[in-house]
Amino acid sequence: MSFQHMEIREISEDRAERFILEYHYMKYLPKINHEFLGGYIDGELAAVMSLGWGVRPRHTIQKLFPSLGVDDYRAIGRLCAVEELPKNTESHFISKCIKYVKKNFDYDVLFTWADGMLGKPGTIYQASNFWYAGHIWTDTYLTAQGEKVHPRQTNRIGGRPSWTQMQDLQWQHYKGMQLRYVYFLNDDTQDSLIDECEVEINRGEYPKQKDLKWKQRTADGWVRCSKPDFDAEELTYNDSHRENYQEQQEQVELGTFNHGQRISHYVPDSDEKYELDTRQ
Repeated sequence: MSFQHMEIREISEDRAERFILEYHYMKYLPKINHEFLGGYIDGELAAVMSLGWGVRPRHTIQKLFPSLGVDDYRAIGRLCAVEELPKNTESHFISKCIKYVKKNFDYDVLFTWADGMLGKPGTIYQASNFWYAGHIWTDTYLTAQGEKVHPRQTNRIGGRPSWTQMQDLQWQHYKGMQLRYVYFLNDDTQDSLIDECEVEINRGEYPKQKDLKWKQRTADGWVRCSKPDFDAEELTYNDSHRENYQEQQEQVELGTFNHGQRISHYVPDSDEKYELDTRQ
């Protein structure tokens, strides 16, 4: 199987989700999805990219480009390929997807995050000539079993735990970097968007693995630490994802998987704020 002759097609959410279930380390789709692109090699699906928005669509893009709205961009939600393909398959797939999006849609910007909390500086986007748009600090909790719990999931215990509650639960609290990348899809608007961008962006001075940083909360405040050791298989507090994953996995094994009845809804923006100030 060679990626040199990969063909890009739009695929259904059902087909994309089955593929992501098998090949992506996060076994579910983001909540807000619009397009799904598949990379086919010799008629077989070999890579998938989902396009949509994150939990704060308008806030995310206007933090960078105040003149843009939610219809002017798409965010890469999931990106994965079959494991037996060459190492540079995903960058080749991204390049093909960019050409497809330019030809078939009318967006100004392609946006994505690299999850520095998990030790990912965004190497695949750097290899694809994305512009680096700085980072934010975000936080998460680590349970005694190794589960990564987003602040949104703490409602299971009544909200964010106090220091005393954390000790009782044997939880740890971490801050890590989320790195922003953008790709300009419209030559006519690229220069003006670069001029108006609210943060410094560049293409070439990319962060590397050694540049990633983490902080851990202690009784004396926040201190620098090494990367937290999360267990992706532990899903006690993310049980909605676990139940969805297990159910779909059973359906895939039985050949009865059909998730077409689920509709991805657009929620313009949330009042909740989970990003932390980049100056921390």
